[in-house]
Amino acid sequence: MRFAVIGVGGVGGPYGAALAAAGQDVRFIARGPHLAAMQSDGLRIVGEQERHIQPVQATDDPSSVGAVDAILYAVKLGAVESAADLLPPLLGPDTAVLSLQNGVDAEDRLAKIIGPGHVMGGTAEIFAAIESPGVIRQVSPFSRIRFGELDGLKSKRAKAMLAAFEAAEIECELTGEIERTIWLKFVLLATMAGMTSVTRANFKQLREDPETRTLIRAAIAEAVAVGHAKGVDLRYDDIDVTMAKVDAGPPLGRASMAVDLERGNPMELPWFSGLIVSMGQDLDVPTPVHGFINAALKFHQDGRVEN
Repeated sequence: MRFAVIGVGGVGGPYGAALAAAGQDVRFIARGPHLAAMQSDGLRIVGEQERHIQPVQATDDPSSVGAVDAILYAVKLGAVESAADLLPPLLGPDTAVLSLQNGVDAEDRLAKIIGPGHVMGGTAEIFAAIESPGVIRQVSPFSRIRFGELDGLKSKRAKAMLAAFEAAEIECELTGEIERTIWLKFVLLATMAGMTSVTRANFKQLREDPETRTLIRAAIAEAVAVGHAKGVDLRYDDIDVTMAKVDAGPPLGRASMAVDLERGNPMELPWFSGLIVSMGQDLDVPTPVHGFINAALKFHQDGRVEN
């Protein structure tokens, strides 16, 4: 298959590198020092999974690539609309754009721009971030993708992507329940992004301290309640399932939003705790923990305030 990767960071980088190493035709769309480093020295994945792709087919000009079979769309939530300007030259009649954003509204936002027929929903379970131009450090021993068509059907193109992921030894699942899958990840990520950012602590510290552990569980329960009120297939026992994932996370890991906060970069807060709060207000569901997280971090949202 011909793949393009838009957003060559902690998600698009490792998955794109795995596909390229397995012999797939992968084109990385990047810019600035990160692109220059890839073009001169290749793309290096370090940490739990070591991989060096050299040479790399990387460019800042999608028109030089042409139509591809599938696009891994892994930009930050704040760039969903702006990065969509890169898509038209890459789209053929049946090109799948696999949204690997972390929120619960990226697919709808993307579908409004390129049409729902191109959009496929997905979740990426990996802890990684750009360490320096051309280098991505992965701190989780796992890297999973769960994906599916928005209509729940297991299409020909989805099965072809599944085969490509499996050949690249990427743990993956093609699901007919992608909405529930996306929400379950969102419940976990929104909570831990908020908690690691507002406390500056890692997963081990947060889950072993009784007070912060109580806050984590309460925040998870709030997000589950909001999703359930919206009609998503979320259940009470999903709280325990999500807590088990908190306990299984890498001890020294932190959400990428906490890294963005430290670096003074814009954060995805409006699409995490901020979205839970706004949806809770619309649905009359209390969200006090996410409300505090949103209020405490909003001054740093655009990187305006020094830490």
